Amino acid sequence: MAITGLGPHGERAVPADQIVMSEAEAAAARAGRYSIAVVLHTTTSDWSSQELAGMVSVLGSYSAAVIEVVDCGFDMNVQARELQRLAHGPVDAVISIPIGNAMVADAHRSVSRAGKALVLLDNAPTGMLPGIDYACVVSTDNFGLGTIAAELLSPHLPEEAVAGIVNYGVDFFATYEREIAFRKWMQLHRPDVTLVRDRFQTIEEAGAAFDRLAADNDDLEGLFVTWDEPAIRVISAARARGLDLPIVTADLGLTVATELCGGGLIKGIASQRPYEQGVAAGIATLLALVGRPLPHWIALPGLAVTEQNVIEAYQVVWHAPAPPILLNARKWSAPRLATS
Repeated sequence: MAITGLGPHGERAVPADQIVMSEAEAAAARAGRYSIAVVLHTTTSDWSSQELAGMVSVLGSYSAAVIEVVDCGFDMNVQARELQRLAHGPVDAVISIPIGNAMVADAHRSVSRAGKALVLLDNAPTGMLPGIDYACVVSTDNFGLGTIAAELLSPHLPEEAVAGIVNYGVDFFATYEREIAFRKWMQLHRPDVTLVRDRFQTIEEAGAAFDRLAADNDDLEGLFVTWDEPAIRVISAARARGLDLPIVTADLGLTVATELCGGGLIKGIASQRPYEQGVAAGIATLLALVGRPLPHWIALPGLAVTEQNVIEAYQVVWHAPAPPILLNARKWSAPRLATS
């Protein structure tokens, strides 16, 4: 699938598979025996575990080590504090997914100003400049994910339907891109559909955001939730209301994959490729450390996942056999599927 989204400064993407090391760069990276810290919004999601696995694998193959992984718990203040600490700590580079925007910009700048390589995931805070404040951003094509989600939901929406969007309420480039693309596709291809929206500030509030949306729109006939963890809360809230709504989301976590495979409320998933993104971030970090200028926006395409291809897609994304709970999902009725 083509990469359709642009970077935070309007950059055209360079595909991640084009970022490769020369023999001389690989030798320099191994000789450097670099130490890297990874700063994540959370370490508890399926996405995070795969992203980290990709980084650790590729960095280890070049004699580099991930010496610390920081879980910010979606807290911007925690992230700012930890980045300031790492800026003065014994690491050569930091890979970080910025939470929010302006509030964490200065903390990220402190890393690069301390002479350490800084590679960002998905988002570049306002005012930070590529090649100056950070080496590059490595991301999934989030605009493409929003397009995939709209394409997957459309067949489940009748004419003149009302469809909801439940999105993250924090200023975050990746989730904004998904919503923009979802809306654009619907306007072009399903102008008969009316879109309504609510937002959540934390994952735990996603169910409440859906409840507000459903209370204000009793004719709701479909839903896009911006990623899988809030989607799990929305599924529970929808079932509590007795609603049988088709839902699409992003990220191929096990719970939503099982829901999709078992014919539950999830009808499609716009999947990222977190392991490959982690590999790309690791290679970009090593290249920055050995002095190669990098493209400012490195991206990977999304993957459309349906009930028909979910098991194969899960194995591709996770680089592992599908677990028994997923293989057995089609034998279960939807209410028996895990929703929390």
